[in-house]
Amino acid sequence: MISPTFFPDDSHQTLKSDNDRRLSSCFELSGDWTHAPVQPFKQQLSDVLQQEEIEVIYFAEGKGFRWDSGTMAFILYCQRLCQSHNCTLDVRQLPDDIQSLLKLATSVPPNQEDNKKYIDYFQVFRQSLGWIKDWLRFFGEVGLSLQNMIRGRSDARWSDGINFLHQAGPSAVPIVTLLSFLVGMILAYLGTVQLRQFGAEVYVANLVGLGMVREMGALMTAIIMAGRTGASYAAQLGTMQVNEEIDALTTLGIKPVDYLVLPRMLALIVAMPLLVIYSNILGMLGGAMVAVSMDITPRMYYYQLSQAFSMMDVMTGVVKSVVFGGLIGFAGCYAGLRCGRSSAAVGQATMAAVVTAIVYLVIADAGLNILYFHLGI
Repeated sequence: MISPTFFPDDSHQTLKSDNDRRLSSCFELSGDWTHAPVQPFKQQLSDVLQQEEIEVIYFAEGKGFRWDSGTMAFILYCQRLCQSHNCTLDVRQLPDDIQSLLKLATSVPPNQEDNKKYIDYFQVFRQSLGWIKDWLRFFGEVGLSLQNMIRGRSDARWSDGINFLHQAGPSAVPIVTLLSFLVGMILAYLGTVQLRQFGAEVYVANLVGLGMVREMGALMTAIIMAGRTGASYAAQLGTMQVNEEIDALTTLGIKPVDYLVLPRMLALIVAMPLLVIYSNILGMLGGAMVAVSMDITPRMYYYQLSQAFSMMDVMTGVVKSVVFGGLIGFAGCYAGLRCGRSSAAVGQATMAAVVTAIVYLVIADAGLNILYFHLGI
């Protein structure tokens, strides 16, 4: 006998056990079972099944029995618990609605498949191969579009290119200014911590100057543009894909790569070197602010800076910026044109554009640095 459980309306529920014979047991469900805490009843049924060899469990409707979906879940649990102990749960004495729902819930047997997830390596290989083929196809389309532009047969509208150039260049100046200045200060602080041990704080100008023109200026600007302009390209083209504007251009005989992709990529390629040179200057000014606070005169800082790098060092960063600009534009436009037909797909395309562009940038930066090292630049 289970002690009753009281509810706010002073009704109660009971679960009575009456062993008619050794191999069967009857449980009477009575009272209000809506929102009932059934864990004690589960435990009682489990104890009964473990202590006695019972073949059949009967569930009967008692006085004032009220039930809800939680009661159905409890009965389903009891049925599975009985099955695990080679016992049968008989619910024919319960309301017809419960019997119908229980029959529906057990019409399909539970999935007995092993929970281990096996990787279909062949499927992964096929998907990777398909992605590579699609990537190469888009790369070839961009190459053909560039060839058509050189021959004067491109469908591009260069008035749009001026607008894209403004978006990729002057519109990005504020964020580039802030981050480049702070990066220069960070480089200066890091260098000062180490150089102070040798009394060589003046060489912080060499560290900031060479670090900005060869590496940090181009890379940081590229990352900024990947999150700003690359994502913008993906969102714009993805929205056009959702609105079927790209399909309309194709129907009119206008090549989407010529009309939409090439002007964006060229605008970014043109704007990136200018932004990188600007970033280099701002980074050096940020380093100068830190150097002056370390008792280094502006003249000393300028002199060390002029001796720190050559024009070849500046050109290495500029070449990187051109490559980075092309990669950012390629990643953004590729993700936008391969966007799905829903609003959620636009968000996924934007995210893919940023992540892919950053991966491209890191790989390209490592490759160019290795190339520069072997060329002695």
